[in-house]
Amino acid sequence: MKSLSIRKVAVLGAGVMGAQIAAHCVNARVPVLLFDLAEDKSPDRNGIVLRAIENLGRLNPAPLALKEYAQYIEPANYDQHLARLSECDLVIEAIAERLDWKLDLYRKIAPHLAPGAILASNTSGLSVKSLAEPLDAAMRARFCGVHFFNPPRYMHLVELIPTSATGADVVGELETFLTSTLGKGVLRAKDTPNFLANRVGAFGMLATIHEAAKYGLAFDVVDDLTGSRLGRAKSATFRTADVVGLDTLAHVIRTMQDGIPAARDPFASLYRVPPVLQSLVDKGALGQKTGAGFYRKDGRAIKVLDPHSADYVDSGGKAEELVVRILKTEDPGKRLQLLRDTDHPQARFVWSLFRDMFHYIAVHLGDIAHSARDIDFALRWGFGWETGPFEIWQAAGWQRVAEWVRQDIERGEALCKAPLPDWVLTGPVPKAGGVHTAQGSWNPARARFEPRSDLAVYSKQLFRAPLAGEGVPTGHDAGVTVFSDESCRLWRLEQPYARDVLIFSIRTRMHVLGPGVVAGLLRALDVAEAEGRALVIWSPDDVFSAGADLKAMLPVFMSGGPKAIGVEEAKLQQALMRVKYAQVPVVAAIQGLALGGGCELPLHCAHRVASLESYIGMVEVGVGLIPGGGGLKEGALRAAAAARAIGSNDLVPFVRNWFQNVAMANVSKSALEARSMGYLLECDTIVFNPYELLWTAVGQAFAMQAVGYRPPLREKSFAVAGRGGAATIKSQLVNMKEGGFISEHDFLIAGSIAEVLTGGDVEAGSLVDEQWLLDLERQHFTKLVANPKSQERMMGMMQTGKPVRN
Repeated sequence: MKSLSIRKVAVLGAGVMGAQIAAHCVNARVPVLLFDLAEDKSPDRNGIVLRAIENLGRLNPAPLALKEYAQYIEPANYDQHLARLSECDLVIEAIAERLDWKLDLYRKIAPHLAPGAILASNTSGLSVKSLAEPLDAAMRARFCGVHFFNPPRYMHLVELIPTSATGADVVGELETFLTSTLGKGVLRAKDTPNFLANRVGAFGMLATIHEAAKYGLAFDVVDDLTGSRLGRAKSATFRTADVVGLDTLAHVIRTMQDGIPAARDPFASLYRVPPVLQSLVDKGALGQKTGAGFYRKDGRAIKVLDPHSADYVDSGGKAEELVVRILKTEDPGKRLQLLRDTDHPQARFVWSLFRDMFHYIAVHLGDIAHSARDIDFALRWGFGWETGPFEIWQAAGWQRVAEWVRQDIERGEALCKAPLPDWVLTGPVPKAGGVHTAQGSWNPARARFEPRSDLAVYSKQLFRAPLAGEGVPTGHDAGVTVFSDESCRLWRLEQPYARDVLIFSIRTRMHVLGPGVVAGLLRALDVAEAEGRALVIWSPDDVFSAGADLKAMLPVFMSGGPKAIGVEEAKLQQALMRVKYAQVPVVAAIQGLALGGGCELPLHCAHRVASLESYIGMVEVGVGLIPGGGGLKEGALRAAAAARAIGSNDLVPFVRNWFQNVAMANVSKSALEARSMGYLLECDTIVFNPYELLWTAVGQAFAMQAVGYRPPLREKSFAVAGRGGAATIKSQLVNMKEGGFISEHDFLIAGSIAEVLTGGDVEAGSLVDEQWLLDLERQHFTKLVANPKSQERMMGMMQTGKPVRN
């Protein structure tokens, strides 16, 4: 069978969703044509699309990984440019959720599609079969539904909804493109109303509204209970509704109401737009986009709707302390039991939410999903749950929780009288202790544990997204351990070629760099060099490193003062220099936060592989310090190299970018922006799917070692901007200080950054070596450690997690 290749994409519909899908395609360097209606009043008739592209720069969070990437979205309209659809391998239709409008558009574009092109409708719940029926047989084989979640750059979930006519090669190619090129977690959903995530998520919203009314809980109290306290999105229930849009939520509910008759669903009586929601929609209070919904912002105050008076009142309702303590119980089974057995209405409310969800997903699993795994990933990837509902049920004790749910159904406390399916209570699932096993996840339609997809793209995911209860090795415990302690682990994989690469994983909280990590890194380098193996620095959680371990430095400071801190800082500097000049390649695999020392570490590596969603920066000014691990030294080196490359003797313009980023504690909003800031190089690798990060980094390290890697030669001398360069930079700071934009202490810290980057008290153009800058860095660092205002900032960060401005 001929292999398909998606080289260019067209997006039909330049609304908020279509424009953001186009933006994410260009993030991944996929050329895009963005279509919409022609506008006669604009000179080129592309006004609608041009305004949509311009609006991308105003959206927050940013759809574009770099604002300048907007130029790569080509505007087009249906009147003039339909012939250009023949250039595209994938056409994503993303117009309004109207079946008649979509079908009319398909008739219009059909003659212009390339013979092998895939046509996909981005729909949140329309029947994909109904969309496909009017198409000719050839087009039906290349048509399917696809559902991006908003915002599409950041939400991991994409649902793929094929019809019975969709070719297997088409589905596989599209899943491969979405997974690897765009970095998504793809679930193949059944063509049922609202598909999978919205079906379960909308039920959860309706059940929450129902139970909140039953127990008489205010909306802000419900949000305090159902957000991060339950391991869900901070926006919880009603804030999430406001963000999504209350009209959108009402549409999703009506889709369920219209498409799911009571004869097919015992929960159908719940599928009604709640009166409070309908009232808000009727008033035009649609949530965040109109300034009012369940919440309204009055100046700086946040008000919440009182459903009894229909007025907005001061917000501030919180969970009761008793319930907070229960929710902090570590054992999931005990936590659920306490919620169920406690008479407090808030506790009973939270138990009811769990029970209703367990009841619903058990009854509907076979109808709406291919396995229990899909439901858990749908809620995790599409709704921000840390743990899926089946995972929670299984961790709490499958049979015990099933019995509690069964009892509540018999007592009439559940939302409907439908009994739990037989598979919940007898057979392989209770025998296995739940729906997730090493063999797969339960599929009641086939009465078996369904293994994961073996599509070739997933071979690049050395560790697939984990599921609690699955019992398979993860990045925390897989492979052969060389050594490990509470701070770090050195290990290697057992697959061919990968076994020749060592992996150094940090185990501290937020992967902070303390003495144990530094010692472990030096030991790992010794082993790697002795065995001739490349080294990858990667950890299995979503943070590369949040920087230095301030709490570990506290006893050092108490016993030896700033001088003792200077000794520890010298150890960090020399460890990172060991990384830079190691006899084997050291590759940093970055995802999530890489801050402070967590930014300086990859700066010293031979190569960096970064997930798109990497947030990199040197932020030490927030704790009253400057970077002390060689980060400023690397900035000065790279500035000197950039000036040398164009034959310039003026280093200040090249240093200024580094100064501004460090002094302002700027953090990249993407790996692409980190490259423009200088924290990543053009030759560094950016991957879009974080689950492919380790595979890519190991392959890069292996290749570098296999072709005879040699470390860079040590820099003997390079030019610095000197005291004149520092004075130029500081002159800007004087104006900021006098204007009240920065404090006296900010001025002191920024001045230290400027002096290190420019080489200290030397003439412009003076030649220095790396050790000169490291010593200068450390001198300024230890002086700031001794400064009481810096100590205030450090203590404030340790106590509250927030920067202190003084």
